[in-house]
Amino acid sequence: MSVNPDVGASDETPYLFATKRSRLFVGRRGVVASTISTLVILGIIVAVLFVAPGGAAFRYYFFDPHSMWVSWVGNPKLGIEAIRSGLLTNIWMFLVSEVLVLIIGLALAWTRMSHSPVLLPFRILVTAYTDVFRGIPLLLVVFIVGYGLPSLQFGFVSNLSLATYGVIALTLTYSAYVAEVFRAGILSVPNGQLLAARSLGLTHASTMRRVTLPQAVRTVIPPLLNDFISLQKDTALVSTLGAVEATRAAQIFESTNFNGSGLVVASLFFLALTIPMTRFTDRLMARDRARRLAVAS
Repeated sequence: MSVNPDVGASDETPYLFATKRSRLFVGRRGVVASTISTLVILGIIVAVLFVAPGGAAFRYYFFDPHSMWVSWVGNPKLGIEAIRSGLLTNIWMFLVSEVLVLIIGLALAWTRMSHSPVLLPFRILVTAYTDVFRGIPLLLVVFIVGYGLPSLQFGFVSNLSLATYGVIALTLTYSAYVAEVFRAGILSVPNGQLLAARSLGLTHASTMRRVTLPQAVRTVIPPLLNDFISLQKDTALVSTLGAVEATRAAQIFESTNFNGSGLVVASLFFLALTIPMTRFTDRLMARDRARRLAVAS
């Protein structure tokens, strides 16, 4: 008596087809439900702006199309700084700070994780550094650096631009946070990996460079990106020193024209910069979680 090998496969086909249809149906229901809820929330917000007694004044003050355009392109004759030029300042401050924070943060973490007796004083200094700059609010660090360094009258250090002082303040604060992120990633590497590397004759420095750091960096990328999202937004704090970046340009427009549409314009472009990085971070975290679950199973 012969057995048809295709019988089992044909029996499973209707089940697989039904399961696929069920998943598609559930997915479509989720999309429809989320779309409806989003439209309802947006409708409520729009309704409030039009129904509220002060809705017209609110819309004119924050969402006047002409004022939004003028604040974006600027008008030198009227003393209105362009938000688009200020946004370029925010971008270069963020990029320079990001590179410096990565380098300094990794150096701080490496120093704190070292076991050399020679580096004991540096380990104490690094520990104090991370405690101090994680404890002081960033705005106070901006004030201390922006007003303190010029008052020293110490050569070129006291004659830098306001945006440069902002970069220094951002680097000092975020290096402390990133150092702890790197240290947590290094500590997450299994101890067996370190013992295996040392059994092969690798020194502590070689083990750190060839075994620990490659694994730690892959682990800390999502939290690092979260820190850099905050760093990108915190470049706006440099406006408190008087540096003309996007937020300061919007404040100048508001004080000149008594209209806050420039604040909305600056907010929208900060969102345009941060949301893609946020979605990229979420994607990396989801992929990392899927990878860990696959390894665990």
